[in-house]
Amino acid sequence: MSALLIAAFGWLVPGGAYLLMRRYLQFAVFAFVVCATFAAGLALQGGYRWPQPDELVGLDTSTALIFKAAAVARLLAGGPYLTAWLFDSPGGFLDGRLHEYGTTLLAMAGLFNLLAVSSAFDLRKEQGN
Repeated sequence: MSALLIAAFGWLVPGGAYLLMRRYLQFAVFAFVVCATFAAGLALQGGYRWPQPDELVGLDTSTALIFKAAAVARLLAGGPYLTAWLFDSPGGFLDGRLHEYGTTLLAMAGLFNLLAVSSAFDLRKEQGN
């Protein structure tokens, strides 16, 4: 099984890399954790959109870079991110009263999904596939 297929499917389907490797318990755990964390972030009105230039006005370069890196981390959630992006109304990345907590949970969901893909790669190397 190619590494590119594992990475792409693991990004699109949370924990999907484990599903391709027939590790169903790990798949279920990561799918639940990523989807639940992303759903909690959306429930807390977290912003998942890319920060617009007018929203970054007045920030120094390093802070703007941190906001953009956090947007990439949210993108790593894969399927849940794409679903939210397709079915939600347009809004900024700072909408809502609890956006700090929600946005943090959205970024955590992306990092959990990245952890699942990298863990599956390590397992693949140990198995010699």
